[in-house]
Amino acid sequence: MSNIAIIGATGRAGSQLLEEALRRGHSVTAIARDTSKIGQRAGVVSKNVDVLDGDALQAAVAGHDVVISAAHFATIPAAAVVAPVKKAGVKRLLVVGGAGSLLLPDGTRVIDSEGFPAEYKAEASAGALFLENLRKEQELDWTFLSPSAEFVEGERTGTFRVGKDDLLVSGAGRSWITFADYAIAMLDEVEVPKHSRQRFTVGY
Repeated sequence: MSNIAIIGATGRAGSQLLEEALRRGHSVTAIARDTSKIGQRAGVVSKNVDVLDGDALQAAVAGHDVVISAAHFATIPAAAVVAPVKKAGVKRLLVVGGAGSLLLPDGTRVIDSEGFPAEYKAEASAGALFLENLRKEQELDWTFLSPSAEFVEGERTGTFRVGKDDLLVSGAGRSWITFADYAIAMLDEVEVPKHSRQRFTVGY
């Protein structure tokens, strides 16, 4: 089993990643500004860290097999995560991506489509920039997992499709994935890497 550090472990995606990792028997270091809601749990070490404090983040992730970042892009630029992970000597970085940089059938990005919600533009743009920076990264073994357009609460079914750079849309015309099923896809990638230095996506 792996020793996994999860940045943003108290968020909606991060908390499901924590649950999935524990379900599979991994050891987890939960990193967030305030980890009090996690409480005392077997297999979990909680660390209160401001992710923008590079030295503190480096110390928190040192010694892990893999780091999963579920931090918000609009407030945490790529360098704030990548540099401390590299300095800590961790070789693998998996990132909870966004759907905005996925491609539509005409080859344009979701974020550039007419009607893209203005309130999500800043986060989606920052996510696309984060991916661009990862694609220039020469040292880390990184993976960027984009959810579908709707990233929602819901059941853990274990049944979903995996794609690469194109937005997945169901037969009913909906693009969506639950946090719980997304977490399955991410932990599958931790255990059996299939998308080294690549972005991929999941959806129903």
